[in-house]
Amino acid sequence: METVQQRFLTLAERLGQQVIGQPQLIERLLIALLADGHLLVEGAPGLAKTRAIRQLGDHLQGSFHRVQFTPDLLPADLTGTEVFRPQDGSFVFHQGPLFHNLILADEINRAPAKVQSALLEAMAERQITVGQTSYQLNDPFLVMATQNPIEQEGTYPLPEAQLDRFLLHVYIDYPDVDVERQILKLARDEARMDTNHGKQESPSFPPIRSDELRQARSQVLDLYLAENLQEYLLQLVLATRNPAPWGEDLVGWLNYGASPRATIALDRCARARAWLVGRDYVTPEDIQQVAFDVLRHRLLLSYTAEAEGVTTNRVISELISRVPVP
Repeated sequence: METVQQRFLTLAERLGQQVIGQPQLIERLLIALLADGHLLVEGAPGLAKTRAIRQLGDHLQGSFHRVQFTPDLLPADLTGTEVFRPQDGSFVFHQGPLFHNLILADEINRAPAKVQSALLEAMAERQITVGQTSYQLNDPFLVMATQNPIEQEGTYPLPEAQLDRFLLHVYIDYPDVDVERQILKLARDEARMDTNHGKQESPSFPPIRSDELRQARSQVLDLYLAENLQEYLLQLVLATRNPAPWGEDLVGWLNYGASPRATIALDRCARARAWLVGRDYVTPEDIQQVAFDVLRHRLLLSYTAEAEGVTTNRVISELISRVPVP
């Protein structure tokens, strides 16, 4: 009988076959699921962002919903609203998309601040309030929000304080030519199956149940993290707030560092990554691999850094190279 860990390893393998060319996105989606957080994904259109979370939804016991964010969207379009019933003069609450398990918030920066804050409040509190009544959201509840880096006209950029509520901020890029050949073949095969009204046969994989996910999350939290590695993790985050010991150039580049929420996120994501590759302990590589996505949106660079063309990736890379590994 498969263990929960083996089930998730099989899930990661299956997703890799269905979403070609985005192994990092698949891994980060699973890390967010195991760490009980949300992720912001930035990348050009057509890079399988929607496909990835939809495929994940097909393999989980739960429901998936996609919301296209637009400037005319209202908070009630996400949370739901109370509808008046003239028959008996009462109000009945109709649930909105947030009552699904997996939410794709497509192009989140196209909706105004009220809508963004309604979504982020639901992400943080796992509940919504309509009128005087609060409603608990489903468990699991995972939001994958996307941003299109190409078009910024008419958008509402997320403030840093709201970005901090995302567990991970993932950048994805175009695949190389060999991977794109595989994508083309997969697209042809799927189109052929659709044309013939057929369905591609694949080995049976029962969806991950809610109790299995809870068990997996418990195992991730109990994963062994040595004290010296915990100290290393802390020093990486603290270096973003007080970079002076690690170089004067870093002092000039950073205005604000990461919050304690980043420390918690780095700990949970490093444990989740180690668990996903089949280990029962965390290594320095686990911390370093997730550090970019955990810290990227939590650092505020100075005008000096922007003038010099320094990115948050460059700052994080410098910190990793300068803070000694135990």
